[in-house]
Amino acid sequence: PADSSGQTASMKLNIVKRNGKEMFAGGLDVPDDATTDDLKAVFAKAAKKHQTRQRFTLPIPAGADPKKVRGTPLDAGKSLSKDYGLKDGSVVVFKDLGPQVPYAVVFLAEYAGPMLCYLPFYFFRSAIYASTKKYPATAPMLQVQTLAMVFHTAHYLKRILETLFVHHFSHATMPIFNLYRNCAYYWGFAAIMSYFINHPAYTPVSETQMKVGFAFSALMQLGNLHCHVYQASLRKDGSKEYKEPKGGLFRFVTCANYCCEIYQWVGFNVATQSAMGWLFVACGAAQMMDWANAKHKRLKRLFPGFRRPFKLLPP
Repeated sequence: PADSSGQTASMKLNIVKRNGKEMFAGGLDVPDDATTDDLKAVFAKAAKKHQTRQRFTLPIPAGADPKKVRGTPLDAGKSLSKDYGLKDGSVVVFKDLGPQVPYAVVFLAEYAGPMLCYLPFYFFRSAIYASTKKYPATAPMLQVQTLAMVFHTAHYLKRILETLFVHHFSHATMPIFNLYRNCAYYWGFAAIMSYFINHPAYTPVSETQMKVGFAFSALMQLGNLHCHVYQASLRKDGSKEYKEPKGGLFRFVTCANYCCEIYQWVGFNVATQSAMGWLFVACGAAQMMDWANAKHKRLKRLFPGFRRPFKLLPP
């Protein structure tokens, strides 16, 4: 829009850091009808900070505890004036997210690595393990060891294919630190689990337990795939806005995809009975519980009346 003189109408926003320090004397000029994306573009030129590093929020209400209350984030594509009520002189809080890396790169790295870390212990066992008279490293692989290798590899191959052809990410990037942390978790556990499962001295569970465990794991893998395909269908129009998941297992569980992921590894560990495998699923479940609680709160805030019997793990 333009004013009576024909000039484009604009407003000055007071951009402050999280410590309250003002970043631009006199404020930052943005058009009256600017969106969050416009603000990021203007800020990038003025502060020399790439848009992927920028996060803007509204200030927390006066008197609120900053440890309990967070400022409302300015979401991509939203109007600063219409959606957030910003006007000339309004305060906006900036946070530098630090160096970023694309989500797809992180996912591909953290899922390809476990396959490369797991497989050598299976295919090159005689070169890795010391051979003894009781437990020769050249002995044939047990059926459970072969199935464990197949299931482990299939899981991460599925995740790579989902990253390439199924997932639609709500955010383009994540902090580069997450790449190192996630890879250390997935790669490290894959190597340790494989070391013990493929060890010549490995003691297998009963055939019945093995079959039940792998059958349950396969069923949960398919359930997880269905959840991911359904979630992708919610954004087939290219939108990055949050949509309420209502179909399939999401009718009963807020984070049905996490539920299937956890139970898939439970089945795997029932079949293989590895201490490191149980530790892996326990660490993963603890993290996913934290994500599930946050997502449940967000969905309740975004969609009044949102209710599900379970957040993460029925029953």
